[in-house]
Amino acid sequence: DLLSPLLAGPGQTSSTWQGFGKKVRLLLPFMWPQGKVLLQVLVLLCLALLGVERAINVFVPIYYKNIVNELSDGSSWNTLASTVCIYVFLKFLQGGGAGSSGFVSNMRSFLWIRVQQYSSRVVQVRLFAHLHSLSLRWHLGRRTGEVLRSVDRGTSSIDSLLSYIVFSIFPTIADIVIAIIYFVTYFNAWFGLIVFVCMFLYLTFTIIITEWRTKYRRDMNTQDNAAKAKAVDSLLNFETVKYYNAENYEVERFEDAILKYQLSEWKTNASLALLNQTQSLIIGLGLLAGSLLCAYFVTEKKFQVGDYVLFATYIIQLYTPLNWFGTYYRIIQKSFIDMESMFSLFDEEGEVKDDVNAGNLLFKLGKVEFENVHFSYIDGMEVLRDVSFTVMPGQTVALVGQSGSGKSTILRLLFRFYNVQGGCIRIDGQDISKVKQASLRAHIGVVPQDTVLFNDSIRNNIRYGRISASDNEVEEAAQSADIHHKILTFPEGYDTQVGERGLKLSGGEKQRVAIARTILKAPRIILLDEATSALDTQTERNIQASLAKVCANRTTIVVAHRLSTIISADQILVLNDGQIHHRALISASGLTSGVVCVCTHQQTGCVHSVAPLPAPSH
Repeated sequence: DLLSPLLAGPGQTSSTWQGFGKKVRLLLPFMWPQGKVLLQVLVLLCLALLGVERAINVFVPIYYKNIVNELSDGSSWNTLASTVCIYVFLKFLQGGGAGSSGFVSNMRSFLWIRVQQYSSRVVQVRLFAHLHSLSLRWHLGRRTGEVLRSVDRGTSSIDSLLSYIVFSIFPTIADIVIAIIYFVTYFNAWFGLIVFVCMFLYLTFTIIITEWRTKYRRDMNTQDNAAKAKAVDSLLNFETVKYYNAENYEVERFEDAILKYQLSEWKTNASLALLNQTQSLIIGLGLLAGSLLCAYFVTEKKFQVGDYVLFATYIIQLYTPLNWFGTYYRIIQKSFIDMESMFSLFDEEGEVKDDVNAGNLLFKLGKVEFENVHFSYIDGMEVLRDVSFTVMPGQTVALVGQSGSGKSTILRLLFRFYNVQGGCIRIDGQDISKVKQASLRAHIGVVPQDTVLFNDSIRNNIRYGRISASDNEVEEAAQSADIHHKILTFPEGYDTQVGERGLKLSGGEKQRVAIARTILKAPRIILLDEATSALDTQTERNIQASLAKVCANRTTIVVAHRLSTIISADQILVLNDGQIHHRALISASGLTSGVVCVCTHQQTGCVHSVAPLPAPSH
């Protein structure tokens, strides 16, 4: 019954050595730092010390044998003393057992620190940059806790792989080959055969059982990711949990995830115990066969007593790293498994990419054109259908319509979070899909409906609009956004920490920080997505006045539900069901069309929910 969970593992049983060549090719640049001469010298020194260790491992048993023979033969004190001194010096260099704590090993580990830090830094930076290069669609579907867990385990596995493959697996295999050659040469073929058979069986069973255990380790990682993702998701939505008295439900979900993880963990540890027992049995049988044969030759006067000491010392010295070989192999196996999630992140393709020959956007006046644009988030469900309109330089265009009509999607397409699936978007006659994203976004400022701030000071959150801005410029932007005086009322002023996602600030305060950030960026095209939705009437009026100054002589597209937000617009577009159904123009003297239809019906001449627009106050 206890073994039944082992027999019912998850279905995924593919070997982690699949794609081994690809994984190694990704690892090599981290081991051999391109363009880093000092680090390359350190790598060569570490490899040289590795060779020195192999030589020391051969000579330590030989000098131990010489000591025993010289004691038996009655050699002179001077000869014996020099042999003992050489032996002790070699042991000092080798360290205990397999050289795990010797002078050479410690020196090699010390020199490798910089190389290891370089590898870890490079892989984390490359992965972080890659995640930022992925599309908004991918980020909207990700689970933050799971991604961070995969990144943490993947980067730590890089360090483990490089260290164990280079300094544990290869040296152990080299020691086995050297031992077989030595015993065949200086003893006889039987000893070489015993060592070979023992090592072959040990390595074979280690690989077979470890490969069998792979599915349990992989499933344990999956359950671990799920548990951490549930915990992060629940804590990020702390307020929602409180609103619905769902604390017990969240705790039960988390406990259920931990129970699933622990079941997979038990399978992993139980199969590990089976592997350890198999390894111990093979090592014991090999040591027994070799010791009996060597002892027999000593009694037959074919070997000296020192030869038996040499064999016992050498074989135990060899078995010590070999005993760790299973651990090394398991760690490498685990690292490959842990790296799979990270490699899958590297394999994620960015949906929006710059063309090979893409140039910078040549901004002239700021004319924005949508021509027969089609777009859908899900195949077969178009959000925008044949949308066409033009925003002349310096004009303000308002987009109104029911929720889900495609207003925010238009802003996202203009900012090129997604590629259009039909039609074309142009700025000053240039197709935005043919220019570099960075140059496009440098000219566009966005005030989103749902403002998310960094867990940093208010000053740094505003300065994010232009990193090089001075403190005075930050405060001027805050004054324009009508939040400067409010910030000064906080005990720490501009150094006030806004908390996770800005939750220490009210909705209106967060939105004004976002507006200040956009003001500081001073873009040529401004996109306002319900920029004043979280503000009271008086503050909205103040912000509208500030936005009017900021948007003056700048091309502006406004998404709004409030009529007060759009009365100053030069053109109003009413979207319904992904299409532009109605237009209204506002002139300096008032509306050229007295009413704007904001209802959800599509029929022409609709008389439902007709909202009269007041003339501009000026």
